[in-house]
Amino acid sequence: MTGHPELGPLHRGDRVGLVATSGAPAPALLAEAVAVLTGWGLVPVLGRHIGDRHPRAPYLAGVDADRAADLQEAWCDDSLRAVFVVRGGYGAVRLLDLLDVGALRAARPKPLIGSSDVTAVHEYWSEKLGLATWFTPMAATSAFLCDETARAGVREALFETFRGRPLGSFDAVTLVPGTVAGRLTGGNLSLLSMTLGARGRAVPRNAGRIGLLEDVGEPVYKIDGLLQSLLRAGWFDGLAGIALGSWLECGEPGEVRALAEELLVPLGIPLVWELGFGHGPAALSVPLGAPAILHAGSAPWLELGRR
Repeated sequence: MTGHPELGPLHRGDRVGLVATSGAPAPALLAEAVAVLTGWGLVPVLGRHIGDRHPRAPYLAGVDADRAADLQEAWCDDSLRAVFVVRGGYGAVRLLDLLDVGALRAARPKPLIGSSDVTAVHEYWSEKLGLATWFTPMAATSAFLCDETARAGVREALFETFRGRPLGSFDAVTLVPGTVAGRLTGGNLSLLSMTLGARGRAVPRNAGRIGLLEDVGEPVYKIDGLLQSLLRAGWFDGLAGIALGSWLECGEPGEVRALAEELLVPLGIPLVWELGFGHGPAALSVPLGAPAILHAGSAPWLELGRR
């Protein structure tokens, strides 16, 4: 990933693909997203099936094969300079075995943008294609459309170089101090746990990396179980450091923090609580797979583009 060509920057006039790998976007929110991206000078191109609904499952944006085809066609279309996954929900994991890895590898790299359920796609792009991707609020959601700070962060991520950029939050707290360098990995805790059991797939080798974890709408006992799954599978083995993001609607924040301290502090690596990415207000845009330095001190922050 030398030079990270897949991270941009974008330019006015660039054509960008919009797809739905998981849940179906609300038509009004999708129209707003198109208007925002057009206002940025981009030319949005909608996936053929982005308005579909699954005949059985209303939580899915059309059938798996069509959602997979939209994602693959957008990635392989060299006239497009980026691919936006417009919302999360659930369903991305159902696409992974339907993608043509050879065709994806042959395409020109470009920014892939999304978060939450899209963590499954980010993992796939990292493991199969060796490419960095953008973990950001998604275009056809209120987290993007109704949050000016988060939206500005997405624009900055896509139109400006990421090297040397600092990321952090006033709410960030160091739980284990230290300064470490490594490539960023991780994303949504539920999805990282969900993809562990893929047939023939080894546990990701995270040695020397900085792990990022966040989630939304999960009770504390469920977060406990998800963390246990990653711990027992060896996902944390060799990590250089860990940065935790937001835990929106996951119960009492103090209980989630206490759980993190119980399970993750004993790993003995730099650990930061609430760095500012995920589902919370003013969510940061983070380049998974890119090099960074985690500064876990009195004012924790993440320095992008540094090894």
